[in-house]
Amino acid sequence: AKTFTVSPAQPAASVGVVYVCPMDPEVRKIGPGACPKCGMALEPETITSGEEDNSELRDMQRRFWIALVLTVPLLIVAMVPMLGAGMAFLHGPLLPYLELLLATPVVLWCGWPFFVRGWASVVNRSSNMFTLIALGVGVAYIYSVAAALAPQIFPEALRGMGGHPDVYFEAAAAIVTLVLLGQVLELRARGQTSSAIRSLLNLAPPTAHRIEAGREEDVALELVHPGDLLRVKPGEKIPVDGVVVEGSSSVDEAMITGESLPVEKSKDASVIGGTINGTSSFVMRAQRVGLETLLAQIVNLVSQAQRSRAPIQRYADKVAVIFVPAVVAVAGLTFAAWAIWGPQPRLAYALVNAVAVLIIACPCALGLATPMAVMVATGRGARAGVLIKNAEALEILEKVDTVVIDKTGTLTEGKPRVLGVHPFGGHSEDEVVGIAAGLEQVSEHPLAAALMTEAHKRGLNVAPADKFRSQTGRGVMGEVRGQTVLVGNENFLRENGVPFPSARIVAKNATSSEIFVAIAGELAGILAIADAIKPDAAATVRQLRGAGVNVVMLTGDNALTAESVARAAGIADFEAGILPARKAEVVAKLQNEGHIVAMAGDGINDAPALAQAQVGIAMGTGTDVAMSAGTVILVKGDLQGILRARKLSQAAMRNIRQNLFFAFVYNALGVPVAAGVLYPFFGWRLSPILAAAAMSFSSVSVITNSLRLRNVKL
Repeated sequence: AKTFTVSPAQPAASVGVVYVCPMDPEVRKIGPGACPKCGMALEPETITSGEEDNSELRDMQRRFWIALVLTVPLLIVAMVPMLGAGMAFLHGPLLPYLELLLATPVVLWCGWPFFVRGWASVVNRSSNMFTLIALGVGVAYIYSVAAALAPQIFPEALRGMGGHPDVYFEAAAAIVTLVLLGQVLELRARGQTSSAIRSLLNLAPPTAHRIEAGREEDVALELVHPGDLLRVKPGEKIPVDGVVVEGSSSVDEAMITGESLPVEKSKDASVIGGTINGTSSFVMRAQRVGLETLLAQIVNLVSQAQRSRAPIQRYADKVAVIFVPAVVAVAGLTFAAWAIWGPQPRLAYALVNAVAVLIIACPCALGLATPMAVMVATGRGARAGVLIKNAEALEILEKVDTVVIDKTGTLTEGKPRVLGVHPFGGHSEDEVVGIAAGLEQVSEHPLAAALMTEAHKRGLNVAPADKFRSQTGRGVMGEVRGQTVLVGNENFLRENGVPFPSARIVAKNATSSEIFVAIAGELAGILAIADAIKPDAAATVRQLRGAGVNVVMLTGDNALTAESVARAAGIADFEAGILPARKAEVVAKLQNEGHIVAMAGDGINDAPALAQAQVGIAMGTGTDVAMSAGTVILVKGDLQGILRARKLSQAAMRNIRQNLFFAFVYNALGVPVAAGVLYPFFGWRLSPILAAAAMSFSSVSVITNSLRLRNVKL
């Protein structure tokens, strides 16, 4: 396939907006226009919150109304021979010239974009719907001009009512008018597919209340920097991502996370730009601004997903490659059959039926079937807190029969707390907690956060760590206050030469994890840390299993804790005490057994398995690495998001199949009828005008069906 790209010597930002084709994302062009491959109007690569560029729609509307004004009297004039003696003054040789006068502006000006796109398809060797439209309209118009200006070249058998040759100016003009109407309706409908992104962009307020040197001033959003203090007043939109430093309120995060209930926010709580503050005022510190905000990242991901291609699109692409040449061949056979065996006037019948075949077979509906549904579905998912990175993930989700779930931060809250401290070797509880927290303070692991919380609760002075090293899924080591410290599981400490007492007694809770602390090569203590199961975990697992999906839990935690969590969540199949590489191996093993696997996780240690699975589902509350590896991101980080993503996939694929069915069946039935297969039996023929109407509205029906996805309940 030929690729049209922007020259590196002229970056898009310096010369204008880059436009791409929704059906052929590799086609890129500076400024609006038509795709040289499929002929469709290009769309902005980046949607902005400003006014939408409707130049293409306005141009098509102007051409449509002018065509309509000229085509209506043209159709009336064309019916004159059938109206009887009352219109005798228009009979005779002047009638074709009057039709020529009315039809020429419609065909040559109003329909000019169709000829340009049709010619571009020939030049680029990429036949499309405009190839057929240009050919059909052009043949009808050129034949009619020749018949009107040089009637002597036609045999008497071709002469119609009133003693003049049969001409088809009204057919050519009506086809152009109806196709223009279809383009107007299509462009309007396609504009609605970006409504989800535009609504997200409009969430960000244009200004923020910045507090500086004790003064409060309103500044443009682009002037806000990380570290700035901002006041958010009741009912206002939060300007950027940050953390509350003063006051408290409830925040409506529905547009970002899909959560309908307001979320309480107090000091140190994170807030998301674009969400709506409740009835109280608070002061926040900006942390992520501009393109780094969650809102900006969501918009970017949805835009990329809408330009991706689902595997099911390949079937339509394969058909499209041979479709237009096949239609032209069928039109040629139709012309020949009617010219040889048809009734008089044979040439007129042959021309009309061949044109009807060309027009009704336009493959626009076939090409729109998949990309329109993908665009609307990904936008709908974004509004529900489900970010689909690409169309392939959207398609595969429907087929998933096994979901592998990480424990910490996915099945559980990911906010563990210290239940107990058991010192050894003469060390105190505070010393064990303080030393361990000093080492863990540079770690991203949820258990590290629990240690820091416990240290702060005890009022301990946490010393900084040096020479920090981490072994994912095992433990960390470094130096604190000049002493070598190891914090991790038992195997990690043993492998590093830490001796363990022959007998040890630890009052351990069944749902807690054991974290071992060694100082200067000796076991100093054991920490019992527990992590609560998410409230929706058991219900989500139950619904997945009810839908025929097997759920497997993988965790690096000990077997006792894993068994307790699995039992509480209703999971029968689990594996404990495993490393990140083993998680990826388990996913690969399930895939080799023929399963379609989705992996849900939130940590760095889940990244290999997320990348291995057919669909990686990353929790939006997790690490950046996990979200990069995942193909689906649940912004809220709730397990119910897995069900929402699956429902979205099922609805989208059902919609795509409906679109493809309508497109294929429409052409399978329309082409034979247009060719005249019913004429010998019932005397039925399909007028090119009706063929044009059917073709235009088939495309509109596919888009309208796709737009129904905006109202899918997730």
